[in-house]
Amino acid sequence: MATDWLDLPAPPALPGLFARAALRRGATGRTLPDLGLRSQVDVDARHLARYRQVCGFKDNGQLPPTYPHILAFPLQMQLLTDKRFPFPLLGLVHLENRIRVLRTLGGLGPFRVSVAVEGLRPHDKGVTFSLITRLEDQLGLLWEGDSRILFRGMRLDGNAPERAESEALALEEIDHWRAPADIGRRYARVAGDYNPIHLSAPTAKLFGFPRAIAHGLWNKARTLAALASRLPDAGYEVEVRFQKPVLLPAEVRLLASAPAALGQFALRGKDDLPHMAGSWSPLQG
Repeated sequence: MATDWLDLPAPPALPGLFARAALRRGATGRTLPDLGLRSQVDVDARHLARYRQVCGFKDNGQLPPTYPHILAFPLQMQLLTDKRFPFPLLGLVHLENRIRVLRTLGGLGPFRVSVAVEGLRPHDKGVTFSLITRLEDQLGLLWEGDSRILFRGMRLDGNAPERAESEALALEEIDHWRAPADIGRRYARVAGDYNPIHLSAPTAKLFGFPRAIAHGLWNKARTLAALASRLPDAGYEVEVRFQKPVLLPAEVRLLASAPAALGQFALRGKDDLPHMAGSWSPLQG
């Protein structure tokens, strides 16, 4: 079914959307809306510099490959708290994330960012759907993201689709870093994502975590910053699966396969605890 696009004059303000999310309880339907949101955005150079610093990216004159998530976050929040979206935002679990960098992410805009949801499917623990984000410039599509998200409070008939597993490559440690206790708050200030599970131990305990956990997209961004020498400027995709949460503070290790057009990586913690696994590859077609 075609997407019903709503064009906004500017990205929405976040405080009211957080309040809306906090008040929402329970599912209100069993289908995803055809609604999509679009808006023009520009990059603030000072904000971009802060993002690079928090995530470890060097200033190479291009946007970091994970930065479009930040540009899109207000639109994502508005869509996921819209009354037509059937699931409560709090409690959704980000399982997987894939980004496709079609062309070099140069310049500061103007860009057009769009968000929509699709692909409601059964899952062993509930249902999943895709939050699709796109970034365009005057020449067309630049970047695309697919965040696969789990909602536990509903079931659909049928079986979860089987994942196609690639042959495992040999990995070796190429970097390690400390995820400090305040990284959730520092990342929230640049990303706008103030989910309480990331901010402090007391707020995380309200949702069943013994301590605050690192944002999954910070883990991915910090990893791609460390993998920068293995990735081209454009024409590639990166896919990750989020595994065990990174309880803060933590020491983590990044393992990766040898430099090549296709590769794999893993983020692991103490006693080889798996936090994230992923791969990079050239775009097809």
